[in-house]
Amino acid sequence: MPTTSPAHDRAALDSARRAFSGGDLATAELICKDVLAHAPANGGAWTLLTETALQRGRLDAAIVSANRAVALCPRDPVAHVLQAKCLLQSGEAQAALAAAEAAARVVGTAPAALDALGAIFGQLGLHDRAEELFQRAVTARPDVPQYVFNLAATERMTGRLAAAEAHCDAAVALDPAYGLAHYLRADLRIQSRDRNHIAEMEQLISGGKLSGDGEILVRFALGKEYEDLDEHAHAFAHVSAACALQRRIIDYDGRAEIAQIDRIIRSQTPAWRAACPPGFAGPEPVFVVGLPRTGTTLVERIIASHSAMVSIGETNAFAAEFRRTMRGGAKTLDLAEMGRRYIDAATAMRIPPGRRFVDKTLANYLYCGIIHAALPRAKIILIRRHPLDACWAIYKSRFQRTFLFSYDQRELADYYLAFRRLAQHWRATLPPHAYFEIGYEDIVADQAGISRRLIEFIGLPWEEEVLMFHESAAPSATASAVQVRRPIYSSSVGKWRHHAERLKPLRARLAQEISTAELL
Repeated sequence: MPTTSPAHDRAALDSARRAFSGGDLATAELICKDVLAHAPANGGAWTLLTETALQRGRLDAAIVSANRAVALCPRDPVAHVLQAKCLLQSGEAQAALAAAEAAARVVGTAPAALDALGAIFGQLGLHDRAEELFQRAVTARPDVPQYVFNLAATERMTGRLAAAEAHCDAAVALDPAYGLAHYLRADLRIQSRDRNHIAEMEQLISGGKLSGDGEILVRFALGKEYEDLDEHAHAFAHVSAACALQRRIIDYDGRAEIAQIDRIIRSQTPAWRAACPPGFAGPEPVFVVGLPRTGTTLVERIIASHSAMVSIGETNAFAAEFRRTMRGGAKTLDLAEMGRRYIDAATAMRIPPGRRFVDKTLANYLYCGIIHAALPRAKIILIRRHPLDACWAIYKSRFQRTFLFSYDQRELADYYLAFRRLAQHWRATLPPHAYFEIGYEDIVADQAGISRRLIEFIGLPWEEEVLMFHESAAPSATASAVQVRRPIYSSSVGKWRHHAERLKPLRARLAQEISTAELL
């Protein structure tokens, strides 16, 4: 048997980390397992195995490795951070917060640990904590673009837009090809003829030195800035190119996603609901659901501006509880337990006493039937938008590992039509005291009237402050975090018309199931 030593193991783990950084997960795992074969108490190996398992989507294995790493290295903040990340992904928000707090107690001054912990607090919705940690990381290492960008992204969420732009500028100065910084910076304000970044980004594109992901992000940013300048042909050209590049590198099965929606429509009928066991008759959460870029954040902010409400943002907590229940293999759903666990997870972020909360996880439109069954006192609000405005707004956006249907016009149209069928199903199936549908255009046309209807639907007395939602200092982590800090505006209505000819594939598919009058 070869002779080993702590120094040999440290060198081996350095090699494993280099392999991991280079994307060679198999080599990283092999080295870690070789080290653990003779040194099973090596916490560093367990920490790295947590990261490889997370990369592979093996959550159960990641949790086992993270728990071992924390037990062996209780003063290693990265081990606690990875444990928190695992717990978040498994829907254990309260336990994730406890792990993050444990990391905070031992985080020290290492900028990498500060940055990683900041990311966890951000995912937990504690953006003030995240910003303080990111600021410490940047103070320690102002030359690392990732740290500077993460600080900028958090400043955007908390409404400090000028500071966010300054930090995006700093990140781009450090790394001109940093696509995320270009993408974020373009969205921080409406660009003007005398103040934009178009020439800088066009030069990056023509130089041909961007990574694949970098080019995608810069092209989406160019699309946004050209649109701000009403140069719609240039905007569409960059958006279309970005979508084509993105579509080539993702694995997406549209038929499977649409089949899932059709199964929901077939199975979650009024008869199914009548046969369900009782749900959790506890609090009255408000769920705001809908496709991205259709006005969901606007509705969330209107509701959360009421003194009796607070927003928990996009948590995925309900979907996590549903998946956990299904993994249990029970023949019948324990709806009451699912509802109770969801409430525990959703309220783990210290909701003030006496306040109700709004959950704006978009894809909860898939779970409206289960939500109503598990939480019969919940209020569900689904947002609609003009089909072509909705699809154009989605097409010109880049999403992180979600909404994979959005990068091809025909696939986008197919999914939009499936979503439309699902919304029609919920409208016909769920009781009006639990389910409410509104259109984005209706809010723009009659902010006060629709706001009153929203507040009445959720069972609260009217407050005039609801109309001043844009003055709220509450953070927003959504793609519309900048827009909702402005009063309601109508300039987004009808934007698809600039691209009527260029959107022909989308329009033709939608027209197969939607009347001409509705598509005008």
